[in-house]
Amino acid sequence: MNRLAENRWLITGAGGGLGLEIAKCVLERGGEVVGSVRSRDAAQRFAALAPGRSHAVMFDVRDETAVRDGVAEAQRLLGQVDVAVNNAGYQLVGAVEELSLEELRAQFEVNVFGAHSVIKAVLPAMRSRGGGTIVNITSVSGLATWAGTGAYCASKFALEAIGQTLAQEVQPLGIRVMHVEPGGLRTGFTERSTHRAQRRLDAYVDTAHQSEAIIERYRGQEPGDPCRAAAAIVDALQADEPPLHLLLGNDALFYYGRKAGSLQQEIAKWAPVSTSIAVDAEVDG
Repeated sequence: MNRLAENRWLITGAGGGLGLEIAKCVLERGGEVVGSVRSRDAAQRFAALAPGRSHAVMFDVRDETAVRDGVAEAQRLLGQVDVAVNNAGYQLVGAVEELSLEELRAQFEVNVFGAHSVIKAVLPAMRSRGGGTIVNITSVSGLATWAGTGAYCASKFALEAIGQTLAQEVQPLGIRVMHVEPGGLRTGFTERSTHRAQRRLDAYVDTAHQSEAIIERYRGQEPGDPCRAAAAIVDALQADEPPLHLLLGNDALFYYGRKAGSLQQEIAKWAPVSTSIAVDAEVDG
């Protein structure tokens, strides 16, 4: 079934990176897009992509009132939002002990609470008509952790949990949910949207701090093509049954496969202990 008729999209964080590539892909296929941006220059550039079909709205996902107003404006411009993409986000690096509560809260404000605000804002209209799709751009880091990125991984794990639960809740209402878990993409994300915790402890030089070296080493050399990633996302949504999870990239498959295999082995090894805690069956007198 071709679902390109459902081609009115709202994409957060559309000023650059994967969000912009998704918007371009939808526009190339004849769709209409409202993209959230955070500057007037970005708004002008976005509107110029396909005049009359590319619309920019300015709001910060950390501001729930602004999100509600932005979604309302998107619905006015498009008539209805068929697909809402939670793409806005950034990455905080640093050992867990190095993170301040303020830094951790700030990470969640954007990556989790901002996405939640968008979900709540688009759901009433989707429920009323019995259709629509919510796409959460998480990360393979939302399925498999690596030292030095605990805050980012935690935020993506949280978004995965919210979205997976949401999928169970809205499926009977005709609403679909898809999580996209990319590996490394050449979007400039690690340069533009990566921040470091202010505190630094020498104890983590050989563990958590290595994540910074890895990010620096592979900056601009990431294995994933963002244009192809965008096309894969749009294509997946045309399926009769889109996946709940769409891993993108050989690296995403490798890291999650390693994590899943290790977890399964550990569960099997400790299964006797897991089952040993059962309450003894009552014996009839």
